[in-house]
Amino acid sequence: MGRPDTGKAKKSGIRRLFSWKKLLGTFFVCCLLGMGALYVVYLMVPVPTANAEATMQSNIYKYSNGKILARTGEINREIVGLDKIPEQVQKAFVAAENKTFYKDNGVDIKGTTRAAWSTVTGKGKQGGSTITQQYVKNYYLSQDQTATRKLKEMVIALKVDQNMSKNEILAGYMNTSYYGRSAYGVQAAARSYYGVDASRLTTAQGAYLAALLQAPNQYDWTSANATGRKLVEQRWNYVLDNMVEEGWLQPSERAGMKFPVPQKPKPLPGMEGQTGYLVEAANQELMRRGVSEEDIKAGGWTVTLNIDEKKQKALVKAVDRQLEAKLDRKGNEKHAVVQAGATSVDPKTGAVVAMYGGVGATEHWISNATRRDYQPASTFKPIVLASALENRSETQDGRRIGLGTIYDGTSKRKVVGSDIPFDPENENDRSYGPVTVQKATNSSINSVYAQMIVDVGPAKVKKTALSLGMKDGEDFPEAPAISLGVMHASTLDMAGVYATLDNHGKLVTPTLVKSAEHKERTVRGQNAIGGQVISRESADTVTKAMAGVVRSGSGTNAAGDYAAAGKTGTSENNRSAWFVGYTPELVTAVGLFGEDPKGNQVTLTNTINRGRANGGGIPAKVWGDYTTRALNGGSDARFDLKTDGTDAVEPDPSRTTEAPEEPTDEPTTASPTTTPPATEPTSTPPTRTSDPATTPPTPTEEPTTEEPSPPPSIEPPDGGGPDPEPGGDPTGRPTRSTAPR
Repeated sequence: MGRPDTGKAKKSGIRRLFSWKKLLGTFFVCCLLGMGALYVVYLMVPVPTANAEATMQSNIYKYSNGKILARTGEINREIVGLDKIPEQVQKAFVAAENKTFYKDNGVDIKGTTRAAWSTVTGKGKQGGSTITQQYVKNYYLSQDQTATRKLKEMVIALKVDQNMSKNEILAGYMNTSYYGRSAYGVQAAARSYYGVDASRLTTAQGAYLAALLQAPNQYDWTSANATGRKLVEQRWNYVLDNMVEEGWLQPSERAGMKFPVPQKPKPLPGMEGQTGYLVEAANQELMRRGVSEEDIKAGGWTVTLNIDEKKQKALVKAVDRQLEAKLDRKGNEKHAVVQAGATSVDPKTGAVVAMYGGVGATEHWISNATRRDYQPASTFKPIVLASALENRSETQDGRRIGLGTIYDGTSKRKVVGSDIPFDPENENDRSYGPVTVQKATNSSINSVYAQMIVDVGPAKVKKTALSLGMKDGEDFPEAPAISLGVMHASTLDMAGVYATLDNHGKLVTPTLVKSAEHKERTVRGQNAIGGQVISRESADTVTKAMAGVVRSGSGTNAAGDYAAAGKTGTSENNRSAWFVGYTPELVTAVGLFGEDPKGNQVTLTNTINRGRANGGGIPAKVWGDYTTRALNGGSDARFDLKTDGTDAVEPDPSRTTEAPEEPTDEPTTASPTTTPPATEPTSTPPTRTSDPATTPPTPTEEPTTEEPSPPPSIEPPDGGGPDPEPGGDPTGRPTRSTAPR
C-alpha cells in the first residue's frame, strides 16, 4: 500500500512544479519581455536617410583588353505625384500587393514573420511585406534577404505609417519600385512599356505594371517564354479580380478587359550600335550566375567581357560589307525585313570573342544573336550524324552508319521504320538516288537525314543534342521532323554546339563575361570547358563531313585561306538562313531572319536576292569575310582529326569550275561541279525490289555491316588519312592553289 502513496506524492510534486498557473504566468512573462524588447528596438531603430540607390553608381563594361566599351547607370526615373496617376491604376497596385493597405498600420506581422523564418531556415525568398514595408525597403534599406533587415523594415514601417499619409506612402512605393527595362518608377515604366505618361495609363495597363513588380525580368511580355507569359497573365487576372472583390472595379468593366500587350523595349541613350546588345547579354549572363537584377541596376560594377575588340569590329564590318551595303532599309520594304545575327567563340576557352545583335540596339532592341524564336534548320543535321556515330547506329538493313554509307536521296521519299509518317521534299524537289552520307551532308539532302534520324532514333538524337549544348529541350518533339531543325535556337546556342564538335567532343559553354567586380563581391568567369560529351572519333568524323560542305558542297562561299568545316541551313518558308562553321581556332554562327515591323516572322524569299535567301549565300559570305579578317588573312592551322574509319572519299575541289554565286543549303538543280564526279551516283532513283530506306540500288554497292563499302566507282574509306585524290585535304583545308575565295 506504501507504493501507491509514494507515486501520488511524486505526481503531486511534478504538478506543483509545472502547474497550469505557472505555465501561463511564464508565457505572459515571456510575452511581456518580448514586447519590451520590441519596444526597445522600436526606440533604438531610427528612420534613416535615403539608401544608396537614390544616388546610384554607374556600371562600367570593358573589352577583354581593358578598353571601356560602355558606362551605364543613370537612373531612368521621373517622380510623379499621386494626382498624376489615375485612381484605378493606384488601386491596381494596392490590389496586387496589399489589399489591406488602407486599413493596416504598415506591417503584416504574420507575413513578415513567415518571410523572415523562410530566410533564416534557408528556404529562399518569400513575400509577405505590405506596401509600406516594400517602400521602406526600396527607399531606406537594401534588398538583402536577412532577418536583421526584415526586423528593421518592420520597425521603420511602423514609424513611417505614423508620420506619413497613405497617399504619400503609395506614391513613394510606385515611384521607387523597379519595373524592368531599366525603368524605376511608374512614370518611366509607363513610357517604356506603353509609350505614354503615367497619367494616361488605362486600368488594364496599370494592372500589368502592378503585376510586373513580382518578377520584372520574367514577366516582360516581349522577352518572356511561354511559361512566363502564362504566369504574368495569371497575375494580371489576379490583380483585376482583387479590384472587383474590393469594389474598386465594376464586374461589367472587368469582363470586357483584354490583356494589354506592351510595346517592344527601347534602350536608354548611349546604347547605340552593338553596345546595347553586348551590355544586355552580359547582364543576362550575370543574372544566370546568381547576380540579381536589382544588384546590377544598383550599379558599382566593373564588368570585363571576353569580347575581342578587333574581332568585334571585323564582324560588324563583315555584315556591313556583305549585307548592309546591299540593302536599302528605308526605301525598300522587302529589304527592311532582313535581320542579321552572329556569335563567334574561341573553341579552346569558350570565350565569346564577337557578337552581332542587329543594325543597332536603338533601332532594333531584341538581339538577333541571342534570340531563340527562329529555327536553326539544316544546321541541326550534323547533330543527327553525331548521334548516329556516337550510338553506332545501323540502317534498316543492318549496315553501320558512316560517311560512306549509301542512302536513297529520292525527294519526298517516305521514311521507313517510324510510327510517325514523314516524307520531306528536297530543295527544288530534286531526287538524287543513291548517295553517300558525305554527299548528303554536302548537299543537305532532306530525305537522307529524315531516314537517318529514324535509323538512330529521335530520342537518342535529342539526347545527343542536349549533351552538345542545345537549349530548351522541351521545345522539340521526338519525331523525324527534328532532323530538319524545327526546334528553336540562337546563334549563341549553335556556336556552342559547333564549338563542342570543334573541341573534339568536349563540352564548350560560350561565355561572354570574363569577370565582374564590385566593392562587395567579385564574380569570376565560369569554367566554359566541360567533360567529354561525345567521343573524339564521333566529333572528328562530323568535322570531316562538314569540311566537305565547305570544300565542295553548299558552303563554298565560306572557303578561304584556312581549314574550315560548316553547315548551311534554311528553315521552313525561308524565314531564316544560316551558316555555322569553324576553323581550328574560331567558331562562328551567322543567321539571317525575316521579321516585319510588327515583329512577326516573314519569309526572306525575294528580299536580299531573287528567290530563296540560302545559308550558302549571304550568311556564308559574312562568315568567310569575318573569318578571313579575324584570322589576319588566313591560317596554317589544320584540324587534328581522329575519325572512326567510316569516311567517304571527297571529290577534288580543283575539278570545280567556280563556286555558285548563291549556293543553297539544300541542293539546287545543278551540281557545283561541271560534271558529276565519278564517285557520286546519278540522280536517277534506283530500281528497288525491297525497302528503299537504305537498300543500295545494286548488289555491287552493298556496304558491309561493319565497314560500309561504297560503290565500285567510289574509293574505299580512308580512315581519316590523306585524301588520295590530288588537291584534297582530310583536314578541310583547301590547297592554296585551288581554294575558292
